[in-house]
Amino acid sequence: MNSSVPYTDPESYCFENTLCYKTPFVMYSLFLIIILMTVVGNLLVVISISHFKQLHSPNNFLVLSLAVADLLLGVFVLPFSIMTTIETCWYLGTVFCKVHTTIDAMLCTVSIFHLGFIAIDRYYAVCDPLSYPNKITVKTAVIFICIGWITAFIYSFGLVYNNAASKGYEDLLAQFSCNGSKCMLLYNELWSLVNACTFIVPCFAMIATYRQIFKVAHRQAKIISSMENKVNPFETRKNRLVQSREWKAAKTLALVMGVFVLCWLPYFIVRLINVFINFSTSDVFIEIAIWLGYMNSTFNPLIYAFFYPWFRKALKLIISCKILDSSSSTIMLYTE
Repeated sequence: MNSSVPYTDPESYCFENTLCYKTPFVMYSLFLIIILMTVVGNLLVVISISHFKQLHSPNNFLVLSLAVADLLLGVFVLPFSIMTTIETCWYLGTVFCKVHTTIDAMLCTVSIFHLGFIAIDRYYAVCDPLSYPNKITVKTAVIFICIGWITAFIYSFGLVYNNAASKGYEDLLAQFSCNGSKCMLLYNELWSLVNACTFIVPCFAMIATYRQIFKVAHRQAKIISSMENKVNPFETRKNRLVQSREWKAAKTLALVMGVFVLCWLPYFIVRLINVFINFSTSDVFIEIAIWLGYMNSTFNPLIYAFFYPWFRKALKLIISCKILDSSSSTIMLYTE
């Protein structure tokens, strides 16, 4: 999400970066690698879940939608964010600046919603497995996805185009209204607090949810272990496999949520503090916070690849072009 930037000279609009040619080249190369990893990684997640029918579960559809948000960030946001980071100027006009900022804010909000919905899905899968198939269906996941995208768009559109959010900073915004200026999203004190709460409150709720999930999973493991000599060994093994799969999925998705918090927390802290210190935070520090948040979209596919055996198997099939076979969509990626 675009951040407020320090404003020091009321007579100037924007000063183009004057670093030697080698430094921008290195930075452009680094950022392009990040963009490439983000786009390719999330595209592979989208293809995997879309193509293989075994992966068509409510939980995976939520992961698919999250990957789509990360993919769109890599395609429509990051290439233009490079410009403001390295060149320190925006040359694409006010209209496109607002469009870019709206998409940027929306995709971050979509991620927050989806991580919350995934936590709900994992809660029922682990804590209430008997009612899980009835409560969390594909239809439920689609409803969650629609709520996440529509609400995120309305909220982000309102932030960018609602003058109340930047009330009190009209003169400052006017200084950056022409081409070659800054592309930024300014909040006043009230809206800075509101924006911070939209991140902090859901994060605390998700942390509490996963804490409960881990407690229940630990208790269930003890119960199953104590029943091994009292029930049918086959049933015990089946229950253990199901519980193990749901538990691993919960741990992996909790890690995804944790990485999201660690990546975006510095940005929201900087954004909140900056407005109360007259936007005096260093440009460099702000850009680091922004790109750390962006890189969350790069990390997610790496987490899936490391912790999900089905994703690694799907990758092999995609890379070897075996998914082009007519029957490849029915390939079993893991044992039921």
